[in-house]
Amino acid sequence: MSNPESNPPPPSATSCPPPGSAAHAGHAPLCRSCGAPTTTPVPPPWSASSDSPPPAYRPIRMPAINAPTNTAAIVLSPVPQPLPVPPASPPFAFQVPAKRITSPDDIARFHASVHGRHFLGFVAALSASVHGRKLSDPLPSPPSPVVSALLELISALSALVASTPPLPHNSRYGNPAFRLWHEKLSDSTNQLIAPIMATAGSPDLAGAEAELAPYLLDSFGNATRIDYGTGHETNFAAFLYCLARLGLITEADYPAVVLRVFAAYLDLMRTLQDTYLLEPAGSHGVWGLDDYHFFPFIFGAAQLIDHKYMKPKSIHNPDILDNFSKEYMYLACVAYVKKVKKGPFAEHSPMLDDISGVPHWKKVNSGLLKMYKAEVLEKVPIMQHFLFGSLIKWSL
Repeated sequence: MSNPESNPPPPSATSCPPPGSAAHAGHAPLCRSCGAPTTTPVPPPWSASSDSPPPAYRPIRMPAINAPTNTAAIVLSPVPQPLPVPPASPPFAFQVPAKRITSPDDIARFHASVHGRHFLGFVAALSASVHGRKLSDPLPSPPSPVVSALLELISALSALVASTPPLPHNSRYGNPAFRLWHEKLSDSTNQLIAPIMATAGSPDLAGAEAELAPYLLDSFGNATRIDYGTGHETNFAAFLYCLARLGLITEADYPAVVLRVFAAYLDLMRTLQDTYLLEPAGSHGVWGLDDYHFFPFIFGAAQLIDHKYMKPKSIHNPDILDNFSKEYMYLACVAYVKKVKKGPFAEHSPMLDDISGVPHWKKVNSGLLKMYKAEVLEKVPIMQHFLFGSLIKWSL
């Protein structure tokens, strides 16, 4: 039987230093033969002549290409504050609005202008008007004639969906019947706006339909691409802003504009998205709030400010979504996302999942207002379609 001590250990890449050497004093790896610290040769650096490059680190979840990159700037930016809408005064010179924005410099010019500041202030004021209000809450004052006329307009457009069923279509997105629906909208735009203008009872507003119609027409998606996104939603807000400039919408109407008019508009857009399979326009993928909207998250967070029981983390409670999504826009949006997207919520909606960790709805609301300015109103691909006329003037 051979003596195991007579067989030398196999050669290895490490060598045992003398017991008194410096390697014993440090934290070098231990030799597997004698237990003493070892000196390990440093591997040569990789060069292009090597057989293969070193392995590259890949995170478990790769970020989307269009993930927001200016998060720090958004956090440090001031919260948009409510501002009054500057009234337009006669004599009016209505004109067909046109696109003006083509570059980041144009974006900066828009935000420095009177209407750039007051348009964002209008959105913030609409948000502030529904703090703590449910959709079913009684309005502070009865709906004004213009609010009723806006609701009738949206009801008429909903009826057009019923008379324009989707066509047989195999693609995931873009049912061509949407083009027929949009054509009906285009043909009747002036007739739809006329009852709204009639509520003013003033001959000074004659011809306003020519300026208002393009905003309304672009509020419901693009007929060529069969898509819809936050730019179209912004055009609907611009349509309401123009009505406010003309004095048809007043600050007393703001709660009704959000809780009745915008809620009806959102319901119509969900119907259009589901019926005609509208493609998301400029979606941020998993890094967006959802594929289509931004305003219902802002207004919905405002509704929940100071709620006694529901916190941002409550969106993960299925019972809360089932019981309260008809009262709060934010919860309705989360319920819709969970209905149309499969898989773990944190993977398909990481932004919403991150927001659910914020302690208070007020902070969620203010953060979303800042994010809307940065991710919608400061993006050239979105704002290049924004329209300027006599009511929203382009400042040179």
